[in-house]
Amino acid sequence: MALAIMIRIPLTEGRATNLDLFSIYSDPFILYGYASSIPFFIALYKTIKLLGYIGKNKAFSLNSVKTLRDIKYCVIVLSVLIVMAGLYIMKFHNKDDDPAGFLAICIVTTFVCLVVATASTVFEKILQSGLDIKSENEQLYEQSKK
Repeated sequence: MALAIMIRIPLTEGRATNLDLFSIYSDPFILYGYASSIPFFIALYKTIKLLGYIGKNKAFSLNSVKTLRDIKYCVIVLSVLIVMAGLYIMKFHNKDDDPAGFLAICIVTTFVCLVVATASTVFEKILQSGLDIKSENEQLYEQSKK
């Protein structure tokens, strides 16, 4: 759905209605939007992968911890890219336009990204400590069998 929106919206956007396809999709800001969506889709894929681990009762595994770490890094990169876009618009916007709406969206999405990064860090620590406890219990069990 998000990919379809990313393809369709530039065709209907105000200043692009009179442009040809090459001019629309070679716009630096649209290209930046596409490039900055890569961490979003990677994080989305990793989230689905993590849910698969949870569905297979492998939540306390090294793969889950690595997946949460990858999600955290993707979200941090995405928040930095959003802040950079907001700074670009704030600095170089058209004087006839009011960038307040775009900047408000940048602030809100950056805040959401930071909340997700914090949550994934907390869950990563919880899973890592659970994994440590699990391996410690397995070692104690193996020692008690001897």
